Amino acid sequence: MFRAARVRIAMLALVGTAQIAPAADLPRGLDPAANADAFPSTYVPVSVPPMAIVGATILTGTGDEIAAGTVLVRDGKIQAVGAGLAVPQGYVAIDGRGKWVTPGVIDVHSHLGAAGSPSVPAHDDTNEATSPNSAEVWIEHSVWPQDPKFRLARAAGVTTLLLLPGSSNLFGGRSVTVKNVPADTVQAMKFPGAPYGLKMACGENPKATFGGRGRAPATRMGNVAGYRAAWINAADYARKWDKWRADGGKGDPPKRDLQLDTLAGVLKGEILVHNHCYRADEMAIMIDIAHDFGFRIAAFHHATEAYKIAPVLAKEGICVATWAEAWGAKMESFDGVEENAAMVDAAGGCAIIHSDDGLLIQRLNQEAGIALAAGRAAGLPVSRGEAVKWFTLNPARAMGIADRIGSLETGKAADLVLWNADPLSVYARADRVWIDGVTVWDRSDAHFQAPSDFLLGQPGQDFAR
Repeated sequence: MFRAARVRIAMLALVGTAQIAPAADLPRGLDPAANADAFPSTYVPVSVPPMAIVGATILTGTGDEIAAGTVLVRDGKIQAVGAGLAVPQGYVAIDGRGKWVTPGVIDVHSHLGAAGSPSVPAHDDTNEATSPNSAEVWIEHSVWPQDPKFRLARAAGVTTLLLLPGSSNLFGGRSVTVKNVPADTVQAMKFPGAPYGLKMACGENPKATFGGRGRAPATRMGNVAGYRAAWINAADYARKWDKWRADGGKGDPPKRDLQLDTLAGVLKGEILVHNHCYRADEMAIMIDIAHDFGFRIAAFHHATEAYKIAPVLAKEGICVATWAEAWGAKMESFDGVEENAAMVDAAGGCAIIHSDDGLLIQRLNQEAGIALAAGRAAGLPVSRGEAVKWFTLNPARAMGIADRIGSLETGKAADLVLWNADPLSVYARADRVWIDGVTVWDRSDAHFQAPSDFLLGQPGQDFAR
């Protein structure tokens, strides 16, 4: 689990303080370490009065369930959670009796904004399918913040998303983590300080995309050869930069390569790997590749056969982002089972329910409920509190931000959903949603129901309230 961290520590020890030596006299843009935050977040939460949600059943995201509980929020953070808490003077009190509270829903696999709505070619910016290795592209440069499905996701309690490139390539490019707030720029949505991810894909997609053009990879063995060649190049690139810094920046530095910047960032433990991979045998191969080159896989995505090697994935500390009901769309997904998440959980692993879809993102809580019911029917004693982790704390863990969001714990961001019913029920709807303590959805307030321009004037759309 901590192999990549050990490798990174060893590399730093080897290079010493020269690792961060300034790149003297290099023109701007030529040193990959000079401006690691080239597209910085401009997100600033709004200041609002402190509040208290009183009398609700609270599912904390840590596995706990609190009846008739209270959540205190101040300065955009969780101040306290528990039963019988007194509401301090000056707090806005919200009646939660008969309702349920969870952390904000987190989708670890989304393409919103890059595959925008309406779905037309002009909005299709998810796959840079021109090369098997497009690690140089960043999905944030495709994201259209006005995609109307961001609002629909907010109405379903989704407060944070990991936006990923598509799966046509062996290496699809960098991901970006965003807060699901209305914004005009992607920078205004970016989650400050969240680590980048690298989207990888194994199996049918890359071999079909490029094999169909008469070029490599055309087979699964071609896929693996492509990964290994890329990691060799990345390790050599990182070695050359480290040597140049260790020498005090003397002589010509290596030429900067945006593709290798991303891959070297993975090898140094700074960028997290999110790997599209369905079959158990291929996941095992990807784990061996990670061991060979000294990096760690944060999560396998889709992973419909994860249940077959659940103990291995738990031992490796690799999360599994999957569905309950999506299977059979292609041969590699044919052996999916509804109990997948529950079986991963029962093995001590990190189970996640994700969407990969602009519609399913609107009912991730229900998808978790389906997986929970299937697991219980199979004799797996998964609690309701544990199942809530599948769309809150566990995705935060895979995204490297579990210290800041994903559970209702003191000091974490006040990303909250107030549900009208048990959130794992098909009858559950998000009545109110907060991000950093700020209301971003209120089912009873017409202000938050403002339609997309693409819905105005459409039959059956009555927005006069």
